[in-house]
Amino acid sequence: MIDIQFIRDNKDLVKEKSEQKGYQVDIDAITNLDDQIRSKIPAMEEVLKQRNQLASQFSNSTPSQEQIEQGRSLKDQASSMETELSEFKKQLNALLLGVPNMPLSMVPLGLSEDDNQVIKKIEPNQLNFEAKNHWELAKEDSLIDKTRATKVAGSRFVYLKGGLVRLQFAIINWVMDKLTDEEFIKQLIAENNLSISSKPFVPVLPPGIVNTSSYHATTRLDAEEVTYKLADDDMWMNASAEHSLCNMYQNEILPEKQLPIRYLGYATSYRREAGSYGKDTEGIIRLHQFDKLEMEVFSSPETGLEEHKLMVAIEEYFVNALNLPYQLLEKCTADIGKPNAKGMDIEVWFPGQKKYRETHSADYMTDYQARSLKTRYRKSDNTTELVHTNDATVFAFSRILAAIMENYQNEEGEILVPDVLKNYLGGMEKI
Repeated sequence: MIDIQFIRDNKDLVKEKSEQKGYQVDIDAITNLDDQIRSKIPAMEEVLKQRNQLASQFSNSTPSQEQIEQGRSLKDQASSMETELSEFKKQLNALLLGVPNMPLSMVPLGLSEDDNQVIKKIEPNQLNFEAKNHWELAKEDSLIDKTRATKVAGSRFVYLKGGLVRLQFAIINWVMDKLTDEEFIKQLIAENNLSISSKPFVPVLPPGIVNTSSYHATTRLDAEEVTYKLADDDMWMNASAEHSLCNMYQNEILPEKQLPIRYLGYATSYRREAGSYGKDTEGIIRLHQFDKLEMEVFSSPETGLEEHKLMVAIEEYFVNALNLPYQLLEKCTADIGKPNAKGMDIEVWFPGQKKYRETHSADYMTDYQARSLKTRYRKSDNTTELVHTNDATVFAFSRILAAIMENYQNEEGEILVPDVLKNYLGGMEKI
């Protein structure tokens, strides 16, 4: 969430930047409620002070009936004031969570995703045959079985089979080898003129469910459109690995020397896909269940933007290594999302569908998440400061498998194995 003092000092700016992201916020309601809280705190502290003074008077003697009654009255006053103050703080917190993060100055203005800016484009090679969609290449359920999955689990579920499963695990092992190698990270940092640590990523298998308070604090919980809730528990099914990685250090103070912390999370993710009726009903682009490799980084404020650039460089490296045509987009104010200060997407070319489709995103949250999560680090001067958080896609497997299928098809309808993955598949040439 946004710092309340920043809002008080920049009312017009916060309102303007919020509107640029498509949010209407009531700044006056926020500051008025904060004023009420500030005015009540001294009164409550005075009552607590009087209660402590009274208690000290009879610490070594038996209190009189009048003192006992006075003590009870002060206790009741303090309890009532604490309850009232707690309710006001709860209301203020809810209002603050409704204020989006402020976009960085470099983020282009826009009203929708149509205003995202393409800053790099790799054109696809022209095929000398009519490309098929990936579901047409699945060869009558030999790689993707949607019919039987629908019978078992409902629509938007699939059985992935055979060579497609082996391909996914080959990609996982390839990514693990690269991102846990400090020399590889150092090389990317040098190639992109970054001034940050070369610390490698640590692989993590995060929890598959998140409790409500932890999920709300991430500012990522969207119950109506995205996330499945467990009916009998205060738990939500993870919609992406970073949703149970970014809250890993909530209510903690980290030592400065530990930063940056870089995690590579692998998780099976679940999304309701509400509002997508009729979209992508064929194939594996938009499923309720999919596997995902995701990066999560905790850093100092000074290096947060550079970490974002590193993560985009990592995304580009993997897409380039797979020899997939793509375009890199700088997302506009209306499309970066509520918690993001900056965001970028990669869209890979799908020749069977004759269009670029989103496969990767990279989100820089500054201290917006950390303030809700109360994740700080202790500096060398013994003061504490909020960390900055970043997350970015390595691969959402349903989408990248579909992209490989369509881009590596031949005229006979076979799917060739990308060169970079052959060693991870025992030299297999096609799936």
